[in-house]
Amino acid sequence: MQIQIIGGGLAGCEAAWQAAAEGARVTLYEMKPQRLSPAHHSEALAELVCSNSLRGAGMNNAVGCLKEELRRCGSLFMEAADATAVPAGGALAVDRDAFAAYITERIEAHPAIELRREEVTELPAEGTLVVASGPLTSEALSGQIARLTGSEQLYFYDAIAPIIEADSIDFSKAWRASRYGKGGDDYLNCPLDREQYYAFVEALKQADKVPARDFEKMIHFEGCMPIEEMAERGEMTLAFGPMKPVGLPDPRTGKVPFAVVQLRQDDRHATLYNLVGFQTKLVYPEQRRIFRTIPGLESARFARLGSVHRNTFINAPTCLDRTLQLKSDPRIFFAGQISGVEGYVESAAMGFLAGIFAPRLQRGETAPLPPASTALGALLSHLADSSPENFQPMNVNYGLFPPLEGRKMKRADRRLAMAERALSELAPWWEGVSRKRTLPGPP
Repeated sequence: MQIQIIGGGLAGCEAAWQAAAEGARVTLYEMKPQRLSPAHHSEALAELVCSNSLRGAGMNNAVGCLKEELRRCGSLFMEAADATAVPAGGALAVDRDAFAAYITERIEAHPAIELRREEVTELPAEGTLVVASGPLTSEALSGQIARLTGSEQLYFYDAIAPIIEADSIDFSKAWRASRYGKGGDDYLNCPLDREQYYAFVEALKQADKVPARDFEKMIHFEGCMPIEEMAERGEMTLAFGPMKPVGLPDPRTGKVPFAVVQLRQDDRHATLYNLVGFQTKLVYPEQRRIFRTIPGLESARFARLGSVHRNTFINAPTCLDRTLQLKSDPRIFFAGQISGVEGYVESAAMGFLAGIFAPRLQRGETAPLPPASTALGALLSHLADSSPENFQPMNVNYGLFPPLEGRKMKRADRRLAMAERALSELAPWWEGVSRKRTLPGPP
């Protein structure tokens, strides 16, 4: 039994790992290092390009529930994340280089996975295939996918936040703290007074930006909106968004600043910090000029500047079955962001499921769908049941879960109850899946 997987990102690596655990022989195609996308910089598999944060770790957030589900089900993604975690308050963040190196080593060492470092420009005409080519799918391959799905290509743009070298930050102005003191002193905070804040917003609005090509429409995912786009929405938008000061009193004055810029640790050794919520498509000189007006960052050295990149995805409700199979060609599965989810964890989750579904359906078995009450099942429901009109990728959230019946609860208690139900109903599902797994056959 052979499975071909296109793309060595989070979804592709997870799909390969799970398909191998299902007894399949896997060929995993990755175009790096022959070709690098505008957002990738290393040859490693599973490279994280936008942030090192895998978002909230607690069960009050649906992504925390999703991570725990993956953890309990033997996900390679979560194994790597737990092994390379760095301090991040109430979030799970990783050392990005160590994370990618961990997954690369595990994939390369697996006897049932053959890694081929070559670009795929055309979908194979035969065999079971998982397309996990990601948000930066090449023009040649995305064009074929668009024709295959029978619909116009869909896309939007994600913007990457800058990363600053820690020893270039002025710690006489910045201080360490997490909002409301939760999770320890894992963030750096740079305070702005009213005058500094308004000057910063005006500078963003007047700055030069990377233009879109004439034939492309800029559609931004709301959870990754460039900071200059937020500034255009109103003078106080940033103060109520990524620069929200509440819960962060300046220890030197005891007062809450008018606005705060937070920086999150980006590597295990705390030598790099990511500007939280500062994804941007400003041109490079403007980034240096404007971000150095932030108190504490006057002499900032940028290990990476922000950039803009395309995010390609298909119209999942129209194109995919609940098993992530292409309706027009059921031998083809889609996984990762191209399938219509948003976020690192969600992308890995779709790879996890595709890696289970593809071998079993190839053997003529029924795909073991996770319960709708789980985070995994909720994401599948989003892809299958959303309105195809104006379909947009979405992060996992408790709004996608089936409601709890017969109980009135506070919002926080309801979320925890949903998580408890999800993990409870996940257990028998995973027991059934894992019990029927087999070792890989001979090459």
